[in-house]
Amino acid sequence: MALSDTALPFEDIRNLVKSMPGPDEAAVEKVKARDAQLTKPAGSLGRLEEIAEWLAAWSGQAPPRITRPMVAVFATAHGVADEGVSAFPSDVNRQMVDNFSAGGAAINQICRAYDVGLKVFDLAVDMPTPSITREDAMDEANCAATMAYGMEALAGGIDLICLGEMGIGNTTVAAAVINGLFGGNAEHWVGRGTGVDDEGLARKRDAVEKAVARVSGEKDPLEILRRIGGREIAAMAGLIIAARLQRVPVIVDGFVTTAAAAVVYAMDPSGLDHCLFSHVSAEQAHAKVLEHMDKEALFDFGMRLGEGSGAALAAGIAKAAAEMHSGMATFADAGVSGKSE
Repeated sequence: MALSDTALPFEDIRNLVKSMPGPDEAAVEKVKARDAQLTKPAGSLGRLEEIAEWLAAWSGQAPPRITRPMVAVFATAHGVADEGVSAFPSDVNRQMVDNFSAGGAAINQICRAYDVGLKVFDLAVDMPTPSITREDAMDEANCAATMAYGMEALAGGIDLICLGEMGIGNTTVAAAVINGLFGGNAEHWVGRGTGVDDEGLARKRDAVEKAVARVSGEKDPLEILRRIGGREIAAMAGLIIAARLQRVPVIVDGFVTTAAAAVVYAMDPSGLDHCLFSHVSAEQAHAKVLEHMDKEALFDFGMRLGEGSGAALAAGIAKAAAEMHSGMATFADAGVSGKSE
């Protein structure tokens, strides 16, 4: 999905958001009609039934099918990491990309367990963006190009996309983006990320305060993204938009991926209707962001790893929901008596 060659690349993004389609109501009605005939009491599968309807609404398929799910992990580097906002050094970025490739990360194991594809996108992981406390992370052309790059992650017939990320310092960047979009003070949105001590937490708050102060008064979500965001957040925001246009349901992971979703939400609050939020991160601000956007996550396992780990677990749940709806016998098929009148 290429953007046009214009002098105002963000206008292309805005036009795509304006053209995003709504749900396929006919597919939803078909799912509801079949669900009423399945060999179970009405509503007995709870949110699994809602997920089946959600899959139909945003894929246009009834019954819903998931045949090519994939976790897309976007890896990059942030200059703000040099300001002591993380418990790990920036060298970990390249080391973890290599670990993904070798199959040794947590996300590799989860994807293997649930038969979900995995692709890692290296967003100049050896070239950090400038520190957002002092300079803009990207110019408009680079930010739009990175969003367009994220859109290309859907190539190859992917029918369920899970967002994942990796980048030392990116919970600081995510907190800055969310603070810039939704207001409040830095303390409200900043957590311990990779496990920083009290001094590290204070440095994170200071970094977010400085970054947000630089863009004080800015209301345009895309400008906030390019100025105090990061490449992975831009790529994931682009992917969310592209998935809506191509009718591919999206599963969002934790705090950093939710920052990307928040950019789309700030452009159009209905722009996340095709997204399922997998889990509540242990990063303290994640629950607050979800509440602000009126989103309910599937589960809370106390996770804060990133990598798309929660999203991959939720993909397994979504696959089960689709299989149960499409594979379960109806009362007529099974010769089972229905509910008494």
